[in-house]
Amino acid sequence: MDELNASELGKLDYWENCYDKELNNFHNHGDPGEIWFGDDIVNRIIQWMEMSELVKKDSKLLDIGCGNGMFVVELANEGFTNLHGVDYSEKAVELAKAIANKQNLNIHFSTQNILDGLRDKFDIIHDKGTYDAISLSENALENRNVYINNVYDSLNNNGLFIITSCNWTESELIQQFKMKFESFHTIPTPQFKFGGKVGSVVSSCVFKRK
Repeated sequence: MDELNASELGKLDYWENCYDKELNNFHNHGDPGEIWFGDDIVNRIIQWMEMSELVKKDSKLLDIGCGNGMFVVELANEGFTNLHGVDYSEKAVELAKAIANKQNLNIHFSTQNILDGLRDKFDIIHDKGTYDAISLSENALENRNVYINNVYDSLNNNGLFIITSCNWTESELIQQFKMKFESFHTIPTPQFKFGGKVGSVVSSCVFKRK
């Protein structure tokens, strides 16, 4: 399949500047910043997690490219207790820590780049937008393969990988991850209808580690 054109969304400088502004807004106005893909997608993922027998409230969960950390903040407010977030933007991690601390939430955030590998293993890894950003980087094909291998290496046996993408369809994600993961579940996302055909703006897939 064709690679996507590289853009500024695949560069660290873009995200550092973005989260520097959001950090200032949070300190000045209490605004935590943007929730990527919106609240509806987050709520659908969390609802599925709460209904799944494979997900426990104390499962060790990592949010890759956590940004402002709002996904794991929502999980903490739902009673999940073993939450971690990493981002390669130091400003993003600083913002996530500030938001969690303001709510007295015990979430572990650290500056790490998934392309360099992670320092721990997890029961569940979640990604909402980071794989998309990597797909827009220079040397995207190589970086995507490194990403897939590092996610695989960072999951415990029978671990789950939950990914939401606006760049790739469900079938494309299944194709790209098939060497390391098997498709387990599709989380329904908002749909649109155009020209008699029904499609989704984003894809949310759950994979199991082979």
